Amino acid sequence: MRGIIIYVIVAVLLITMHYVLELEFFQKWNKLVPFLQKLSLSLFLISLIFLVSKIIERVIHAQARTEGDKYNLLRIIRFLTIVFSLIVVVSFLFKSLYAAALSVGLFSLVVGFALQAPITSFIAWVYLIFRRSYLVGDRIQIKGIRGDVVEISYLDTSILECSGDYLGNDRMSGRIIRFPNSLILNEEVINYSGPQVPFIWDETALQVLYTSDLEFVEKCLLEAARQDFQKRYPKRIGKMDTLWKPEVYFRVNVRAWLEAVISYPVEPQDTTGKRKRILKHALMLLNESPDKVQFPDTPKR
Repeated sequence: MRGIIIYVIVAVLLITMHYVLELEFFQKWNKLVPFLQKLSLSLFLISLIFLVSKIIERVIHAQARTEGDKYNLLRIIRFLTIVFSLIVVVSFLFKSLYAAALSVGLFSLVVGFALQAPITSFIAWVYLIFRRSYLVGDRIQIKGIRGDVVEISYLDTSILECSGDYLGNDRMSGRIIRFPNSLILNEEVINYSGPQVPFIWDETALQVLYTSDLEFVEKCLLEAARQDFQKRYPKRIGKMDTLWKPEVYFRVNVRAWLEAVISYPVEPQDTTGKRKRILKHALMLLNESPDKVQFPDTPKR
């Protein structure tokens, strides 16, 4: 609110200055007055543009539903603010709109040849805004890079890497990776997040012997997955049976024992934590009945 008040005061002072310069008192500086009037009018228009942008930003902060949408809308408003302000500056520097348009056209032609890569990245940014391939906060994978989007600038995207060269899980590696936006025009983008599908499917395997009670193993794994889901997403319990129902299947391990595999829905940023919670809960239930479940204990394990 403070910024809006400041822009209002500045705009009022500038437009007042524009008309005050018409008084007879200033006629003795008749060569300087037209320049000052044009300058004050130009600055008034720029302050008005920034005032409108501040008001729109406040509306966006109040009405935007997701952080990703809010981020994109604010970026568009700030970009348009700069563009309109530059138009005012160019109009001030040139006496006619035709000369201004011609100069801008020639300048754009020269810059277009010299800065092809940045321009392509900017076009890709416009594509991202409207196509919404990913938003700030989404977990994505592109060209072998995986992480959470933290910034989408006009030329590049920054992500917080997960996994990486030193980790075997989906924890944050601590590294920030930046890639040009133009990369999305040539590479496939895998988006793990989204408002329509908040979960991805993951699975965890547990090794047991053939002599184990497989129905009991399946029951314990399902119980662990269901309880974790109900505890973390109580508002989605009704949808669990139809959309996000966990499943257990068994497969033969290459070392001659069975693997009980539980597949379950999980938020992309919670894969490691979910696996840990399910295993801890399931193993607690399984160890309570050692007569029903046997685990491999050979040196080859």
